[in-house]
Amino acid sequence: MADVNISNIEQLGAETALIEIDKLQRNRAYRDTCGKFYIEGVRNFIRAADNGFDISSITYSEKLLTAPLARKLVRNRRRLGTPTINITPEQFRRISSTERASGIGAIVRQQWSNLKEISPQAGSYWVALETVRSPGNLGTLIRTSEAFGGAGFIFIGNKIDPFDPDVVRASMSSLFNQKFVRTSYRGIGHWLQHQNCMAIGASPDGSVDLHNFNYNQPTLLFLGEERQGLTQQQRELCQHLVRIPMTGTVNSLNLAVAGSLIMYEVYRSQKLCVEL
Repeated sequence: MADVNISNIEQLGAETALIEIDKLQRNRAYRDTCGKFYIEGVRNFIRAADNGFDISSITYSEKLLTAPLARKLVRNRRRLGTPTINITPEQFRRISSTERASGIGAIVRQQWSNLKEISPQAGSYWVALETVRSPGNLGTLIRTSEAFGGAGFIFIGNKIDPFDPDVVRASMSSLFNQKFVRTSYRGIGHWLQHQNCMAIGASPDGSVDLHNFNYNQPTLLFLGEERQGLTQQQRELCQHLVRIPMTGTVNSLNLAVAGSLIMYEVYRSQKLCVEL
């Protein structure tokens, strides 16, 4: 494959591109400022393109591209005018986060939705979070949300970065099919006043078991931080608190596990309502 130098990043050369990718992977402030992030692998590449994400540039290693589909993807994107940079296998492994480097990566523009444009629909739900300590937990929640019909995530404040490399990896490409919103407590409170939407919080001191609650309206599900649970501000926004019934000596669950259980129950309940 012959490269066509048609963008600034290509003109600066492979080493400069590698530095750019390294900054995107390591530096959240840089990701926030430029509004981009880095992905690797054929599946991520396809999901990003299929869901309308703007692919700014492609970095690949021809010697590592053994799959015909991967080679075809690079050729097709070049025809569309996407800048492509061919690097050595050694250079690609420097930026790869997997044991078996796929040979294809891309710099992609982040997608954010505006809270004012979001209107929860019947049979759907959103997840609201303020803090998630583990990127792996957030990635798992994103993956679960896609699997169980979730529309997306509302992040309160600036603590959470859904485009962190570890989140992207843990989401297994599901983040490309979820919407992300960032707002404040004031913003989400005002928004809730104008929506036909139930605000549900998950907490061990909830008044009802999660499977005994009727999620018959569009739902906003508040999940608390791993250690402290729901904040007081989150609780004040919730109309109902549900709990996960447990036996034995266990008194709490991993955030990803707890969130996944509740998301499935919301999905199951709403699906039954639609079928009835």
